[in-house]
Amino acid sequence: MTQRPKKRSLTLKGHRTSVSLEDPFWFEFRRLASEQSRPINDLAAEIDANRGPDIGLASAMRLYILRSFTHPTDTMDEATSNQTNPANPSGYAKCG
Repeated sequence: MTQRPKKRSLTLKGHRTSVSLEDPFWFEFRRLASEQSRPINDLAAEIDANRGPDIGLASAMRLYILRSFTHPTDTMDEATSNQTNPANPSGYAKCG
């Protein structure tokens, strides 16, 4: 079961951009935003702001989605407190 990513349009802080995500990731991303009563652009902007310079937005979004399954309460806490980095699910400091 192989599926190619599809381009998805987002607006982050007034700027149009796109990410390439597979349908299951896009569905879960939208579900998470809905559960948090947030627009998808708002959640994507938060993930974008918290990702490291060496990680793409689509990868950061996938990691955020994965973390919602492995640490379900963390994504809700991040949405309200912004104390942890959703693009760094291990919580380890970046080197370099």
